This record gives sequence, structure tokens and C-alpha cells, in this order.
Amino acid sequence: MKALVCVKRVIDYNVKPRVKADGTGVDLANVKMSMNPFDEIAVEEAIRLKEKGVVTEIVAVSVGPAKAQETLRTALAMGADRAILVVSEDEVEPLAVAKIIKAIADEEQPGLIITGKQAIDDDANQVGQMVAALLGRPQGTFANEIAVEGDSVVVKREIDGGLETVKLALPAIVTTDLRLNEPRYASLPNIMKAKSKPLASKTPADYGVDTAPRLKTHKVTEPPVRSAGIKVADVDALVAKLKEMGVA
Repeated sequence: MKALVCVKRVIDYNVKPRVKADGTGVDLANVKMSMNPFDEIAVEEAIRLKEKGVVTEIVAVSVGPAKAQETLRTALAMGADRAILVVSEDEVEPLAVAKIIKAIADEEQPGLIITGKQAIDDDANQVGQMVAALLGRPQGTFANEIAVEGDSVVVKREIDGGLETVKLALPAIVTTDLRLNEPRYASLPNIMKAKSKPLASKTPADYGVDTAPRLKTHKVTEPPVRSAGIKVADVDALVAKLKEMGVA
């Protein structure tokens, strides 16, 4: 079975984002970029399924700027077999990304598509669900456990009330949550091997997808600075303070 894994190049999770002076977006100049953490988990899960003999080939896919090659090389160093980069220097919205992934899936015919539940830059949490809808395939979102059983995949999902287990007929789409696994570090020999692994470069036009934006960002601002808290001596003082603030 072939697994298609979607990865995205985002601001490193250790970096504090800065808003541009004119408020038109987030400043990406001279900022460390890396693979979206949820997508790292997706790559790791695909590799584990391959190690179990369930998956035979892992194809990593990314839609983004030419520099996203570095992100795909990381996925290849972790254990993916080959990669496809759909180059777009402009920001591509979730629906356009989903249409591109759908077109790639039509060509590759993967038994399983795995992606992070969301990207930490836009927090959209949309691509996995949109891909499932476009392909007409079952989906298991927010997975914290995945097990392939014959022609089905069993996914334990994290939901508001606890955990839900669903059984999906393959081919299917799964989006990963934080507690699914802990991604491995790529070793130096694997990093060197990744340089020679196939990486195809495509454009949205190759898949007949129009990436023109449907949304317009009017303004981006920093969140308000939190004011300092205060300490109270006891519960009575707390209640009195809440009444004074008009909360209680």
C-alpha cells in the first residue's frame, strides 16, 4: 500500500512571530522555518506503518515556495521514499491545497493519505477534511492511534468528550494529533541519502488548479499585552475583588 503524506513549511514553533510594520501580514524575513509539527507526526506514522510492512512506499507532498524543498528533504531523511513539491510563491488557501492533493492522489492512487490535523501558521484545520470530501473517501481526524487491519484502518480519535474509535474502509484519509507518536530525528547518513532521493517539482497549473485567493486579509495585529495579575490574601478578599471588578 502506498501512503501519501502532506507536509507544510511554516515558521519554526520555537520562534515568536512578528507582524509587519504595515499590518499586512506576518514578517517572514530572516525567520527560521521548519516542518509543521503535526506533519512531522504524520511522516513518522507513515514510516512506522512501513516498518510494520503495511506501507510499501511513502510519498511526501508539499505545496509552497521553492524553499519548501528543504522541508521535503527533511521528510525524505526521516524515511519517505520520494517527494513532490508543487511550487507557488504566493500563499495558497486550504481549498486550493486540497484540490492539488486530490489531483496528486488521483495520479498516485495511495491507499492512505496522512496529514497533520492543522498547520501552526494559519490553524485552519481544513485540508484533510476537504481532501476527503473531494475524493469521496472516509476520514479519521485527530488520530492518536492508527492500526491497519486488512482492507480497513482503525483510528482512535481525540474528541471533546474523550476518545472515539472508528473503522474506515481503505483508501482513507487520516489527520494526526499530538499524542499519536514522537517523531524521530533524521540521522546524518539518512540526511545525506535524502539528497539523492527523487523530488519532483510541479506547479498548480500542472494539476489544473487555480490558486487565486478567495479571501482577503484586511489587517494583522499583535494580540493585546496581558496585564499583570494581583494577589489576594484569602477567599473573602478574592470575592470582594471580583465584586469590585463587576465579575461576581
